[in-house]
Amino acid sequence: MNQKQRDEFDNTDETVLWKKYKKDPDLIIREYFIEKYAPLVKYVAGKVAVGMPHNVEYEDLVSYGTFGLLDAIEKFDPTKEVKFKTYAMTRVRGAIYDELRTIDWIPRSIRQKAKEVEKIIIDLENKMGRAVEDEEIAKELDLSVDELHSLFSKISGTSLVSLNDVWHGSDESEELSFIETIESPANMNPDVMVEREEIKTMIISAIQKLPDREKKVIVLYYYEDLTLKEIGEVLEVTESRVSQLHTKAIMRLRGRLAQMKNLL
Repeated sequence: MNQKQRDEFDNTDETVLWKKYKKDPDLIIREYFIEKYAPLVKYVAGKVAVGMPHNVEYEDLVSYGTFGLLDAIEKFDPTKEVKFKTYAMTRVRGAIYDELRTIDWIPRSIRQKAKEVEKIIIDLENKMGRAVEDEEIAKELDLSVDELHSLFSKISGTSLVSLNDVWHGSDESEELSFIETIESPANMNPDVMVEREEIKTMIISAIQKLPDREKKVIVLYYYEDLTLKEIGEVLEVTESRVSQLHTKAIMRLRGRLAQMKNLL
């Protein structure tokens, strides 16, 4: 693409470009969209990179996310009331997490420990009928509160992936992304649309029941797109503490949503 073409596209309403591209896929327009939204891929990759172990390279995350951007360009429907940036962000994030799950970068021991802690939290909350405190979780695990916080830091990587797990609908061929609540596939039938709305309602309900600070972390991270560092500045706590709050919140959400799913 030359500078003249780029300038021409920059001065054209993007909606017009999308309609033109969908009617007759032009590789030049496609290249323009790739270049324009490349910074979005880097932004999402940067967010995901926070809290990841050193063996997960930022450049690799950008590469995974680029595949998500290409997928978004091909599947975006400009007739829907969704901005491409919003749609693409979900696709990019999903592509990154899909690849992370494929390479299984989380050690098995850490994954098992995360499941153990998650089960204990849910069992305690079912027994007590409320959100349990760190002291209560630590006691059940026979740990000090400081040791519990250290454990949350170790297993934080599993929670960064877990909110993107798929939710299987009644039709096992339909996989609904756990946080992909802004997209409506073109071929979705009415029954699946109703089910998606029910899942969205469940997610919102589960989030509303979280302790206040954990709720704020989830909203700021997934819906306001703040980094853990930025959330720490908002809540006036360290980035490490935000990571711990995020991990606890995800464990509560996963357990509660699993229970809700069993009731469907």
